[in-house]
Amino acid sequence: MSANLMDLLQGSLTSGMVDQLSQQLGGADKQKTAAAASGIVTTLMGALAKNASTTEGAQSLNKALERDHDGSILDDVMGMLTGNAQVNNDRMLNGSGILNHVLGNKQSGAVDMISKLSGLDSSKTGSLMTMLAPVIMGALGKAKQQQGLDMAGIASLLSGTVSAQQQQNPTMNLVTSFLDADGDGSIVDDVANMGMKILGGFFGRKK
Repeated sequence: MSANLMDLLQGSLTSGMVDQLSQQLGGADKQKTAAAASGIVTTLMGALAKNASTTEGAQSLNKALERDHDGSILDDVMGMLTGNAQVNNDRMLNGSGILNHVLGNKQSGAVDMISKLSGLDSSKTGSLMTMLAPVIMGALGKAKQQQGLDMAGIASLLSGTVSAQQQQNPTMNLVTSFLDADGDGSIVDDVANMGMKILGGFFGRKK
């Protein structure tokens, strides 16, 4: 099941989508944008899995998906990015609200970490994270709809996704350490010298 979730995201975040994201960020470097987007996907998947590892967290996520994220956003991701998407639920597009729930006090540290890894400046990384959060929730919501997942099924899907990514993408191990750290989880000193090379796994395979 975990592969299906990543397939949904890869199908949405194409090279053309990276071009659009770059434009929305004021003409940001495309390679850095792609690397940052990969890091954001990895980080939010890890955070969602961690949140869903508790009964309370899984229940809260399941309710949010049922209420606000049916996956329909994936039908017009480009429209969402340009502000032309037709949606009936503003919460579906509320990236800031999603990030507050998913990352909490670790949001700033996550932005700093991804910025260090990708080379994209922190303000653009934060904007990109806000743009991508609804897409990631939409992919999870679509997987829930397609596979008929309940609360436990969502938790299992996310944990499987993280486990698979730990084997394929070194960034996930870094993300796991970041999420498990005390306080705000800031580990930017640990990633300052790692560079973009470890972030190629997600977009590097997408043509």
